[in-house]
Amino acid sequence: MEKMIFINLPVRNIQASTEFYQAIGCTKNDQYSDERSSSMVWSETITFQLMTHDYFSTFTPKKVSDARQSCGMLIALNKPLRSDVDQMVESAGKAGGKPDARPVMDHGWMYNRTFEDLDGHMFEIIWMDAKAAEEAMK
Repeated sequence: MEKMIFINLPVRNIQASTEFYQAIGCTKNDQYSDERSSSMVWSETITFQLMTHDYFSTFTPKKVSDARQSCGMLIALNKPLRSDVDQMVESAGKAGGKPDARPVMDHGWMYNRTFEDLDGHMFEIIWMDAKAAEEAMK
């Protein structure tokens, strides 16, 4: 079995968050979704498991943090084309997220933009030219 990652995220509104994640390119897996959670597939190896705060709290003894107030992690995803970065961030904004939560980073060989989802979880969307990156690091 291939290694996979499941990113569990607490959300305030399952329906609205499900629609947001569909807008940025995820597909809902109904087999692992119900009124408390939505399984949102990003790729064959990455899935975002959106959970109500009450349900999420059953998986941890810690207080569920408010991602709008503090940042506990930054989720970075790559895209194959530079224009795909712009498209994803624009889609996030149109779906109610906060585009460009920090200034755009453009190093020529690497292009990076950010957005926050409806609950404030922060994402970095990255395009990189591997060959140009190698040259830049020399």
